[in-house]
Amino acid sequence: MLYCNPISPQQKCDCSCSTPSFIPLTNSHVLFLFAFSFLPPPLALSSKFLQKHFNSILIRKPNPNIKTMAIATFAPSFCCTRTEPTQLPRFRLTHSHKLQSQTRRLSVSCRLNSSNSLSPADNNNNNRYKLHDGASSQGRRNGSPVFVKLPEDSTMIGGKVKRRKAMAQSFKALAAAGVEGVVVEVWWGVVERDRPGVYDWRGYFDLIVLASNCGLKVRALLAFHQCGSGPGDPKWVPLPQWVLEEIDKDPDLAYSDRFGRRNMEYISLGCDILPVLRGRSPIQAYTDFMRNFRDTFRPLLGAIITGVQVGMGPAGELRYPSLPSQKLTWSWRSRELGEFQCYDKYMLASLNACAREIGMREWGDGGPIGASNLMQDPEHTEFFRTDNGLWNTAYGNFFLEWYSGMLLLHGERICREAETIFRGTRVNTSAKVGGIHWHYGTPSHPSELTAGYYNTSTRDGFLPIARIFGRYGFTLCCSCFEMRDVDEKQMNPFSSPEGFLRQLLLAARICEIPLEGENSATSLDDAAFQQVIKMSKFYSEGLEKPSFSFNFLRMDKNMFEYHNWVRFTRFVRQLSGSSIFRAKLDFRGDIRPSSASDFAKVGLAFAYC
Repeated sequence: MLYCNPISPQQKCDCSCSTPSFIPLTNSHVLFLFAFSFLPPPLALSSKFLQKHFNSILIRKPNPNIKTMAIATFAPSFCCTRTEPTQLPRFRLTHSHKLQSQTRRLSVSCRLNSSNSLSPADNNNNNRYKLHDGASSQGRRNGSPVFVKLPEDSTMIGGKVKRRKAMAQSFKALAAAGVEGVVVEVWWGVVERDRPGVYDWRGYFDLIVLASNCGLKVRALLAFHQCGSGPGDPKWVPLPQWVLEEIDKDPDLAYSDRFGRRNMEYISLGCDILPVLRGRSPIQAYTDFMRNFRDTFRPLLGAIITGVQVGMGPAGELRYPSLPSQKLTWSWRSRELGEFQCYDKYMLASLNACAREIGMREWGDGGPIGASNLMQDPEHTEFFRTDNGLWNTAYGNFFLEWYSGMLLLHGERICREAETIFRGTRVNTSAKVGGIHWHYGTPSHPSELTAGYYNTSTRDGFLPIARIFGRYGFTLCCSCFEMRDVDEKQMNPFSSPEGFLRQLLLAARICEIPLEGENSATSLDDAAFQQVIKMSKFYSEGLEKPSFSFNFLRMDKNMFEYHNWVRFTRFVRQLSGSSIFRAKLDFRGDIRPSSASDFAKVGLAFAYC
């Protein structure tokens, strides 16, 4: 690494930017002088300097002389084995964004010195970047911060922000409304698109700096999954091209159900630690991606980027793709049971090894018979029915223990690597659990079982997940906060989003881990907002130091429509516990609307379209 180190105030670097020189301590890539924590405010850099010195690291690849070591934490056995600690470690509920009490600006210094780095095409960007550190100037810290998730296609391949001017105006509106920050999905298929180990961060860097200039923090969602239903989908983001080429060579890298249907949303966890991706395992590929993200954005971590959510499956959730993700928005209406995803050769090898280990070879040939998704009433299936269902037998327990155990092992592997990578960066790490609730009112909970959650009327399937998150200091993220049983049961009497969510929140409380809430679908009516507040109180009440935040899905033009904007800003005020909305916007000074109508006018003026 090349560490930037000032020699003296009189010496200048060789790029004529009036900055101190730097001493190369080692070779290879660039690192930055992160001076915001010990230099007095205000310190800021123009984009001419920042772009010149940052471009070298926005597209980068690792040193070919450095070899990635295989994961040695878990035995490379096909049999699913895990060890539980005798006592659950207590996780201190803290938020890194509470550490800063004043708004400060940071200074970033770096020097280009990497033969492996490619400069971005656009070196003439004259936008003035000022990276703001510390707490936003809203003046509230007694409530729960609200973040807004950005559109999936906020950046384009090639390193540009889509509709940049409209995005900037929308950011100003969010900051003026008291929103803490935005959630940015960082797509594996965009950053490491063409070649393994070559990362292009340009568009995301520009987007994060743009949000910071508007007084917003950023949560980065590292998305290792596919987005959209296909090339015709305007939000289509596939897996990296080189990964798809490997799947073409070995289709068993993708999940498969009993009908042989492949799901390409996420690489099968059956090959987690096998070198199937050009010499690397999937876990190694995810780890290298996270490490490169950390190294590239290190100056912003903990100051501007306050959270990193690590994707662990389809839609970024720790689950199996029992249903295609695009169907999950309406599957509860059709009451689909889902299909067990255990028919690729890697999953079958693991199942077979576990069955032979207990002397029941016949149990290792595939998933349960009589668990057909074609019969959408669980009572009409041999496996899921209430009376004498196979789910409640020795065989059912064996299979479901293995199936859910493989998912837990996958989550633990990623949690362990992420905790090591982001340790000491003051960034909150989190992971998401899927909101599968449409059979919660049945004894067998079939749609949860096929998703990998061994949760039934007699067994808690979410507590083991919460224990893993607590062990590695992860925040639990879950959706369904806006959904009400009284509404859902009118269309599906077996559904209970409130029951599902309460069980998940209780698991988080028991394990003393922070919580991030989300809504399942964009809903801007008062009833939905009040339900979010109600469920947040269910988690927080009675806790000495509750740690709750909310991610609103998601920013679009409807959000800024007059009546929707009024309701949204009222919701932000109620949840955050703020009576005054303030956001320091360097573009036009401080904006301090004094009434809800003023906020609505701001929203209309800054509408994202």
